[in-house]
Amino acid sequence: MNYSARQIALLVNGILDGDPEVAVNAFGKIEDAKAGEISFLANPKYEEFLYTSGASIILINDSLAPKQKISATIIRVPDAYSAFAILLTKYHETVTQQLAGIQQPAHISASAKLGEKHYVGAFCYLGDNVVIGTNAKIFPNCFIGNNVRIGDNCIVYAGVKIYHDCQIGNHVTIHAGTVIGSDGFGFAPQADGSYKKIPQLGNVLIEDDVEIGANTTIDRATMGSTIIRKGAKLDNLIQIAHNVEIGCNTVIAAQTGISGSTKIGKNVMIGGQVGIIGHLQIGDYSKIGAQSGVTKSTKPNTALTGSPAQDNISGLRSQAVMRKLPELEKRLRELESLVSQLLPEKV
Repeated sequence: MNYSARQIALLVNGILDGDPEVAVNAFGKIEDAKAGEISFLANPKYEEFLYTSGASIILINDSLAPKQKISATIIRVPDAYSAFAILLTKYHETVTQQLAGIQQPAHISASAKLGEKHYVGAFCYLGDNVVIGTNAKIFPNCFIGNNVRIGDNCIVYAGVKIYHDCQIGNHVTIHAGTVIGSDGFGFAPQADGSYKKIPQLGNVLIEDDVEIGANTTIDRATMGSTIIRKGAKLDNLIQIAHNVEIGCNTVIAAQTGISGSTKIGKNVMIGGQVGIIGHLQIGDYSKIGAQSGVTKSTKPNTALTGSPAQDNISGLRSQAVMRKLPELEKRLRELESLVSQLLPEKV
């Protein structure tokens, strides 16, 4: 990476203030960036570093009115965070596009089909009838089972396992250690107390523009498909059970578990360590706070918190009361003592 301020301003459609020819070749945090690095300021809490940063170029929101002189070249944009993300994406694409070919040793079935500009890392296994799209990058130690289809411009990082028959769309990123298509947790209880396994005959369908964090597991459907809709973003260490559907542009934070056959709507935001029981319907645009335990279906635009989860306002009130319980207990005991003193003694 080696870009001038002029080139960067054009790329992010920003307004340049300073030397247009100053160049950068790395990224840095605004508080400790050095010459030759580019940084950004989106959170007002870090504004003090805008005036002391050693960065050569800094992206800032065009609504910000600096209080002091800034030594760096400034590029003003409507949203500095989003503009910086564009630059990071551009850099990442440049790095990954350099990867090409098939490293050895690797096992690729004779019936597998690989698109142009592909990359398959060492110790990968690609089974029968696998289809890999154009510019797809499969990093080392990946297992791609029979009949799996992976679309164009996908990145599958090291150690990912994709079981047979699963379908991956275009522009999907799957981070290291993730398992897609493992068996759903289906066991039928028997009269003798044992459990009989229920075969899981479905698959996992992941649509376009999805990102899946490291060590996440997405179980295949018992029948049909477990579905991750377009634009969804899953964090690390998430469990998605069989026949779950995750709606478009829904985001889910780490350590969340979603039980079988639950349907999550579009543009839902789910915090970390949330647990959702099976066969629920979570309405579009809902927000579920961290560590909530969801036991009932929700309507669209619902905000939930707590365990068991309840609407956000009621949940916050309950939490406020809980904090006062020791004081309330003390007052109750004092009242009981006062009442006992006022009552006449038993003869």
